[in-house]
Amino acid sequence: MLTRIALVVSYILYCIRFLVGPWKYFQLNATYFNEQRNLFSKLDMDARIPKQWQLEQFMDIANNNPSAYPVFMKPEWGQNSQGIVRIDNLLALQKIRQKRSPSPPFYLLQQAAPEKREFEIFVIPEKDNLQQFSVLSITETCNSGDDPLPINGIYNDHTYYTDCLGLLSLTQQQKIWSHLKQIGEFRIVRYGVRADSLESLIAGQFHVIEINLYVPMPLILLVQDVGFWQKIKFIRRSMKQLAKVTTMIPRTQAVKSVFFNKLKLAQRLKRATKNETSL
Repeated sequence: MLTRIALVVSYILYCIRFLVGPWKYFQLNATYFNEQRNLFSKLDMDARIPKQWQLEQFMDIANNNPSAYPVFMKPEWGQNSQGIVRIDNLLALQKIRQKRSPSPPFYLLQQAAPEKREFEIFVIPEKDNLQQFSVLSITETCNSGDDPLPINGIYNDHTYYTDCLGLLSLTQQQKIWSHLKQIGEFRIVRYGVRADSLESLIAGQFHVIEINLYVPMPLILLVQDVGFWQKIKFIRRSMKQLAKVTTMIPRTQAVKSVFFNKLKLAQRLKRATKNETSL
């Protein structure tokens, strides 16, 4: 909680310094906001991913069944792995469908990635060139439990994080970025990918499991081995850069009601998750 507060306060202070409204944060990636569905659509993002990095993913409607198992059932919008369930066979899928409410939130089915390791890449681009990164962190999401395919996140007590950036040269970092920047020109983003190793990630041998455009937490701030002052330094540097990027939002860009729509969706998902777990 304190980390999130530090991020927000730092961003606001730098926005004041650069004479830009901090509320414009919610317009940073607004060009990718789907106004028909009032969300950052996972299917919209999936369509942008080059084929070699895509996983089979589709809306769970009309009894359209996966071609193989396991799969992950995900809310069409959600954060922190909330509402995600792993499904290992058709029988388990049918049971979940029977008890799930027909009203929103709707769900997607995503093929499980075959790779062994999970990495999160957080990026803020240059102020005047979204094709170049200014802030980049690469964090491995690990799990101390026995489950070979865990649902990692803040709701999983076995989840922990390790910092990988120090293991990579600037050239290697640039190589990873050269792959991911093909997906879109985002002003802040966190990519979730599965790869067998850092070498595979550099070589472009991975699958994208998530693209977070709304409030992507830099997971380096959750790494226990990263010291307090290192985290403060990262927060200051990244939020200073993000405020600079915010100043570059074109005046002609259409303003979209991102915050309030996302707030409604978050509350709806929380209620749906609570109801389903009580069944």
